[in-house]
Amino acid sequence: MKKFWKWKNQAAETAPAERTLFLNGTIAEESWFDDDVTPQLFKEELMGGSGDITVWINSPGGDCVAAAQIYNMLMDYPHDVTVKIDGIAASAASVIAMAGTKVLVSPVSMMMIHNPMTVAMGDTAEMQKAIEMLGSVKDSIINAYEIKTGLSRAKLSHLMDAETWMDANKAVELGFADDILKRSDVPEDMEPPVVSMLYSKAAVVNSLMDKIAAKCKTNPKKTEDSKPKGRSVDSLYERLILLKH
Repeated sequence: MKKFWKWKNQAAETAPAERTLFLNGTIAEESWFDDDVTPQLFKEELMGGSGDITVWINSPGGDCVAAAQIYNMLMDYPHDVTVKIDGIAASAASVIAMAGTKVLVSPVSMMMIHNPMTVAMGDTAEMQKAIEMLGSVKDSIINAYEIKTGLSRAKLSHLMDAETWMDANKAVELGFADDILKRSDVPEDMEPPVVSMLYSKAAVVNSLMDKIAAKCKTNPKKTEDSKPKGRSVDSLYERLILLKH
């Protein structure tokens, strides 16, 4: 089994003031679903110590089942859990981050939320089951986001539909994080940047499609016999509009 987590101060002879958990890379790169060993091992290590813990996250996401169980375990932990995102907390990793008593983000870190995905095979009935399952998974993910951010379920659903990327300031602004990590030697009276960024994949794609379509909306070049060369520009324009939607 390939562990995707690592503890610091876990095996100290005397109880440390604070333990540190590192979640790096893909969440549950190997099987977690229907696996009795991995979830139990994670829980035993989590509950094997006492006191507050700090969880460092740098992960592109992974298994949503694993993320859900880790989220529940951290929520059930009887002491404070401080989550610190030093690189990226995307997809399933963003769900785990929501379990923090306090969530802190590096000024150069990113968070990403999107709709759950799966691979399905079968007839229309099987496809419909897969669609319903993904809807239920999305609802469960929204539960975690809603508890942390206080945003409406409709707003969160739209953000997930658009595959939304947030920089540190936007994550704090929307409530996905509580504050931005600061260096101890930064003067306290130094104001942080106020510019925030929220990147929607869907919005960017649509914007690019609009620009391309505008470029294509020109008069087609004619050949000597006054017939358009190849596929007409109007035809390409119509195809771009269809692709956009």
